[in-house]
Amino acid sequence: MAVTFWDRLRTLRRDVLGLNRRNHELGIAFNPPHLVALVDNKVATKDALASARVPTPRTFATFRTQASLSALTEVLRESDNFVVKPARGAGGEGIVVIVSRRGDQFVKASGELLSWPELHNHACEILAGAYALSETYDEVLVEERLDMHPGLSRFAFKGIPDVRVLLAFGVPILAMMRLPTRQSDGRANLHLGGIGVGLDLLRGTATHAVWKERPARFHPDTDAPLAELAVPFWDRLLAVAAACFDCVPLGYLGVDLVVDPHRGPCVLELNARPGLGIQLANHVGLRPLLQEVLLRSGTRKLPADDRVALGLEIYRKHVRPEDSA
Repeated sequence: MAVTFWDRLRTLRRDVLGLNRRNHELGIAFNPPHLVALVDNKVATKDALASARVPTPRTFATFRTQASLSALTEVLRESDNFVVKPARGAGGEGIVVIVSRRGDQFVKASGELLSWPELHNHACEILAGAYALSETYDEVLVEERLDMHPGLSRFAFKGIPDVRVLLAFGVPILAMMRLPTRQSDGRANLHLGGIGVGLDLLRGTATHAVWKERPARFHPDTDAPLAELAVPFWDRLLAVAAACFDCVPLGYLGVDLVVDPHRGPCVLELNARPGLGIQLANHVGLRPLLQEVLLRSGTRKLPADDRVALGLEIYRKHVRPEDSA
């Protein structure tokens, strides 16, 4: 029997997780405020992950006061490949990615030039809280810029793609890759103009893709067919993502990772309020997956590898039943 518009609408209403439900039934119920505060601070998050040897970009320096910024010149004297970001920022705002130098200027991932005074002024804005969730105070984090795996280069414009893995009590339930575009200024954030590519949780291959909330088949800047995207080191990436729950046990958690060709999957940051666009990118509603995890007793106590296996089992059941045999 053909699927009608009304069938699709009923499925949508039943399966898709909305913003209010995410905030009240998941955020308030399963994400304790002290852990949310930890995740909202990228410096504290990296310290927590380092205690469990979860791979992250190396930290070059952290600046907490305007006076300390006098050392910025010395820290970056020989550097031409780094990232400056607010410790308490969100949504990719305030992040500056430097890929090289041209004379006495820095070259951003987008190709735009940035002078020393402009970089220093940007750091001052970060400290003043211009990009912080609280808009009051922040820290400047200078860290290693990871390399892009060559297998992904044709799917990105002037930046590095990242993978968002969504965890429910440490169980991976859905994933997407976010691709930088010209419009996103080389950053891989969907609300800035990046592309969201849904990923088959079993294989790390593309399922669907959206750009500016519309279906996409090709990268708008490179013309690469998005259906051909496949994430390297997929099994290891899921294991690294699941291990984050052992460091920061939030019930509902987004883990953002980059696949470095030399170091493998590295965690960029954690997100206690992961957006819901991952449903659109995958054409999959989150509610059945979340409910299945909630029905399983003892999930929190499982080792990371067992939580990954459980996530794949749930994904097969609800999204890829043809792979259950």
